[in-house]
Amino acid sequence: MFIAPDGGLRCGWAGSAPEFLDYHDTEWGFPVIDDRRLFEKISLEGFQSGLSWRTILAKRENFRTAFAGFDFHAMAGFADDDVQRLLSDAGIVRHRGKIEAVINNARRAVELEREAGSLAAYFWRFEPAPSEVDLPQTVSTSPASVALSKDLNKRGWKFVGPTTAFAFMQAMGLINDHASDCSTRALVRAARTAFTPPR
Repeated sequence: MFIAPDGGLRCGWAGSAPEFLDYHDTEWGFPVIDDRRLFEKISLEGFQSGLSWRTILAKRENFRTAFAGFDFHAMAGFADDDVQRLLSDAGIVRHRGKIEAVINNARRAVELEREAGSLAAYFWRFEPAPSEVDLPQTVSTSPASVALSKDLNKRGWKFVGPTTAFAFMQAMGLINDHASDCSTRALVRAARTAFTPPR
């Protein structure tokens, strides 16, 4: 555990980099319904594969600028010249496979929105029952993340393996994976209680 400047206990990782505490306290684990934020997060989790979240978080504003604010409707129209533009952008992770995957996923997201009504309505279908959630921060995949990954892959999404799907679910509030003694855990629980998942 980490003792924050306010004296409260937080998840240990919240103290491992200066920029993590605010992210931990205000974003990580709180339920999200906004489609653009959901698409941004699953995209950034794909970029994180093989890298640290600190690297991605430090570049997040650059990613937002480069990828049209993660407006997947706009990104669905990206072409080869956009790929070249992104590959020359030193502010992001310049990995051709990941860049092409995110553009592909934007097109798949448009299709998914058309089918499900919203990305939120789709993703929240995979929220596990409380009885299916393991002790906080003890696993990196779950049956629910495996199911989400498998379904996304079937729909043609890329760079969305079970570990990426699990990290997405942790961050977007589909599970509350804050440590048992973390003071933010109760805040996330209250936010989830007041939240009605889209259907």
